[in-house]
Amino acid sequence: MNQTTTLYAAYATLIETVLGELVTEGVLPAGTSFANVTLEPPRDPAHGDLATNAAMVLAKGAGTNPRSLAEAITAKLRAQPAITNAAIAGPGFINLRLAPGAWLAELKTIAALGDQYGRSSIGAGRRVNVEYVSANPTGPMHMGHCRGAVVGDALASLLEWAGHRVIREYYINDAGGQVDVLARSVHLRYREALGDDIGAIPDGLYPGDYLKPVGAALAAEFGDQYRTAPEDEWLPLFRKQAVARMMELIKSDLAMLGIHHDIFASEAELQAAGKPEAAEGWLRAHDLVYDGELEAPKGKAPPEDWEPVELPLFRSTRFGDDQDRPIKKSNGAWTYFGADLAYHMQKAETADELIDIWGADHAGTVKRIKAAVAALSEGEGRPIPFDVKLVQMVQLMRGGEPAKMSKRSGNFITIADMIDEVGKDVVRFTMLTRKPEAQMEFDFVKVVEASKDNPVFYVQYAHARIQSTLRKAAEAGFAPDSAAIDRLGDEEIALIRRAAQFPREIEAAARAREPHRIAFYLYDLAGDLHAFWNLGNDRVEKRFIVEQDAQLTAARLFLGTAIGQVIRNGLGVLGVQAVETM
Repeated sequence: MNQTTTLYAAYATLIETVLGELVTEGVLPAGTSFANVTLEPPRDPAHGDLATNAAMVLAKGAGTNPRSLAEAITAKLRAQPAITNAAIAGPGFINLRLAPGAWLAELKTIAALGDQYGRSSIGAGRRVNVEYVSANPTGPMHMGHCRGAVVGDALASLLEWAGHRVIREYYINDAGGQVDVLARSVHLRYREALGDDIGAIPDGLYPGDYLKPVGAALAAEFGDQYRTAPEDEWLPLFRKQAVARMMELIKSDLAMLGIHHDIFASEAELQAAGKPEAAEGWLRAHDLVYDGELEAPKGKAPPEDWEPVELPLFRSTRFGDDQDRPIKKSNGAWTYFGADLAYHMQKAETADELIDIWGADHAGTVKRIKAAVAALSEGEGRPIPFDVKLVQMVQLMRGGEPAKMSKRSGNFITIADMIDEVGKDVVRFTMLTRKPEAQMEFDFVKVVEASKDNPVFYVQYAHARIQSTLRKAAEAGFAPDSAAIDRLGDEEIALIRRAAQFPREIEAAARAREPHRIAFYLYDLAGDLHAFWNLGNDRVEKRFIVEQDAQLTAARLFLGTAIGQVIRNGLGVLGVQAVETM
């Protein structure tokens, strides 16, 4: 095994080599694909170290039964010096037991690769556009945005670890009516800054204090020029200024979370550049848009004043949607879908794959946008994989009770409020401790508890424990060394087994587009570390530092260094800093 080849990758290659030999021998037919062959840990560690389904998935194509094929495969695997046993289980699964030396070699691999351990090339440089957050530019970032922001950013990082080229994109919805509401709200604060008594904020406007500095800045720049001017004179200017200031605020809030986008795409600029018109022309040229009458609303009687209207309709039913969708309104303005369709066409110009991170309240639009991208794939003659990840809202709690709202924002708790109280790393890790489609509670009290039930603490404490041990060892004159790692026993080997799964966890999580898997893995790794540590509470000879045995101490410190490296790498994927002390 090459020192810089991870264990699972090396044995996956070995399995393919064995299968290739069986093709040469005629046991497997020429051209057999090994794409569905997997190598993973058995569900029960008592069954072995590695398990493969090779015989199960290839037997049919070979015209034989899985157990017979498994016999041919295991006969070759048993000849490998690092494999101490190759056993057939059930209908044809193959379990492998490795010699301890294989795991000890992986320990050295972790040390050799360091902060590169776990990186993969399965992405092969494919360009993936991940669009996430994309909040309306009407105020500071709040908890309604936080979970999607973290999931999207962690997914982007995960895909980079797996060898993709990632484009992080934010879509600014600055062409809708909510931006006019923002401009009117800012104009009110502008008048307030000039000394007017504006009274209570009218219903329908944004009440948060965060607009006061924006109004004050406009008052300083323009004086009372727009104090009593008609709305049509100041609305376009105030809209532009307000969006610019809100985006500065949003970018600042995202930076507090450690989030930075590569592209900020403006809906207003998209429309000004004629992209929706170009999209319509392209779609008509490919017979994907036609002029037709929009169907009456389904499931209920149409309003008395409803009349059929001829509109340009996208043939979304051709791609699995419930009905064809209008891309323009009767007044000639673009529908939200029409603008979004053009936006996805723009993204596809520079990416091989598109991923959108949306709130669960957008579930109703998934089918139509997927239809649009499917149409684009057909028209372009190239597949454009497209996935939408729906993220559920987060219920904010404090000691089991609903958390109070923020005065600064007016009616919600901001991301800045959260980070000021519990810190960026706690927020980010906690948001990844549930599948994004699952409901979540974020309790300000529980997320900072020092207990096993708090995954953030549990993982961070594992890393801090290792670093503390290394510092104490250095003070006592001990240092990590691999010279005597063959002194490590079964408990240490079990810990290495868990650490060695990290590269395959990265690949599996990247393929599934599920960054939360890494958080789950880190919790399990931390649990194994804590369990091993606790052995030393009752048995001095099981401690990391055994003062009477310098060789064993050096070997265990080497093990601890490697486990700490894997934890740091995993936390790095999630955008979380590993702490040195707690």
